[in-house]
Formats: sequence, structure tokens, C-alpha cells
Amino acid sequence: MAVSAVLRINLSGAASDPVVEADRLQAAIEMAALADVGGFSVVNVEEHHDAEIGWLSSPLLMAGLIVSRTQRVTVRANALLGTLYDPIRLAEEIAILDLASRGRFVFVLGQGYRPSEYHALDREWATRGQDSDFLIETLLAAWRTQPMQYRGREIYVSPRPYTQPHPPFFCGGMSRPAARRAARFGLPFMPPQPMPELEAFYLEECARLGTQGRVEVHRDLSLLFIDPDPDRAWEELGPYFMRELAQYSAWANPDVPRHHQSDQLSLATLREQGIYSILTPDECLGRIKAAGGDYQPILHPLAGGIPVARAWDCMTLFTEQVLGRI
Repeated sequence: MAVSAVLRINLSGAASDPVVEADRLQAAIEMAALADVGGFSVVNVEEHHDAEIGWLSSPLLMAGLIVSRTQRVTVRANALLGTLYDPIRLAEEIAILDLASRGRFVFVLGQGYRPSEYHALDREWATRGQDSDFLIETLLAAWRTQPMQYRGREIYVSPRPYTQPHPPFFCGGMSRPAARRAARFGLPFMPPQPMPELEAFYLEECARLGTQGRVEVHRDLSLLFIDPDPDRAWEELGPYFMRELAQYSAWANPDVPRHHQSDQLSLATLREQGIYSILTPDECLGRIKAAGGDYQPILHPLAGGIPVARAWDCMTLFTEQVLGRI
């Protein structure tokens, strides 16, 4: 039985007290360090801006902090909103992470779906498609050849990354243009949720263009919290889940429904929907065994501002009584 456990770090539910927020940030780094030795496969960091309840806004910086405390686990930015960055600066910073991690840093390149984030970072929403193309062309060129041509001039970009021909990354997205872009550049595709028709379209485009295609996607997106008494835990922690879900759902695009959103925000409906699941260690083991083959449980201990002590209870139970028994 192969289990590829994922620790999700998004730091939603920012505390108004900077001391508490500092404790949460430090706890997230320490949890990543435990994940490294405790059998997790991936530590996942995210990116969002202009979030009323706070969200992780500096995934590259957070990834660097985690890389410095880990030795084996993959550190993945999913998704990195690439069009919000300067292309050359992004190439340099990712090369540093690739070197420091010896290839353990992976990112999913997205362009986001919220105009307010583009406004907040002084970027053009209307040109995001062309900007994504230019960004990918620039990243690949910067990691491949020195000197390189950039906007009509010759420049040098350093350092040279550890992974060749370039640091590992996926194209993300939930649209045909995103899938077409991934196929055109010969990059693997990672939509944020299972989308069989779009996945098939991407592979067809790869075949048509003669590029190598690969799709990776989480099939079970339920966000897990481990507790010996789920009923009691739901009463205590449900409001934190609803806080995070309300924020994410407020960003919804009616044309592109997402798994982690809901317009039914009550404790009862939250439990029924399965977006979040609170399981005992034995129930979690049962779910893993029932899945068969490769399985990627997603642990989300700090969701919506859950107190650090309770988050540690979850992290310890999962590491010792779930992964430790496989």
C-alpha cells in the first residue's frame, strides 16, 4: 500500500494578534519539519492576495524556510501565481530554491482567477494569457542559456539551477487555453481537481503537437483533520472550517465550479459535503486501505485559524497513529 501524504499550509484565518500569527507561522514550519521525518511525501504551500481573513501571500519565501528545515520531502507551491511576478526575478528565486533543495522544490504555475489580486500587485488582468506565455518562455530561456536575450537586450541570469534542463514544474489551470499552453510548451499539466474532459484534451493536444504529455491530479480532495472524537471536534473546529470555506467560496467564479467551495455554510451541511473530514486514526487508516494503490491524503491542521495546540494534536496523531502504522 503506497501512501503519499500531503501537508497543506495556507495560513488562512490570520490572527489579529501578531504574536499569535508568529506562533502560527513558526508552527507551520515545525510541522513541515515533522512531515519530513514522519513519512509525508509533499508539503504544499499556496498563494493568495487580498484575502479578508488572510492567506499565504509569499509562497517562495515560505518554501525557502521549509526547505531549510527539511531533507527529503517535496516542497510544492500549488499554485504559484506566476503572472504576478517579474519574470527574471522569478527565474532567479526559483533557481535558488532548486539549488538549496537539490531539486525538491516543485511548483504549479497558475495565473489566478481573481482580478483583485492583479490590482493589488499592479498587474494587468486583461493580458494575463499573453503574460503567461511570455513568462514561461522567459523562465525556460533563463534556465537554459547564458547570456540570454530579454526584451531586446542581452542579459545574464544567475544562478544556474540544480535540476536540468530546468527546475521541475507543472502548468495549472481549469480551461482549454491553460491545457493548450501546457501542451505547447511540453510541460506536465496539473488541474486543481479531477477534470477528465480537460485532461483528455491536454493529452490530445500533446499528441497533435508531438510533445510529451503527463497529467497529475489529486483524485480525493477531502481535507483531513485527525481527532479521537470527531463529534466533539466538529463542534469545536467547525467554525474554523466554515470561516475558511466562506472566504474561498466568496472568490467563486460561477463558470468554473471548484471542489473547495460551497454556498451551504452550516455545520450540518459542512459535515455532509465532505470538503472537510474529521476522522479518528482508525477511520483514516480504513479510508487509506479502502482507496487501494497510491493514495494522497491531504492533512490540513491549521485550517481557518485553528489554534496551534489543536493543530499539533492532529499532526501528531496522523504521523504516529496513521503513517506510523502503515
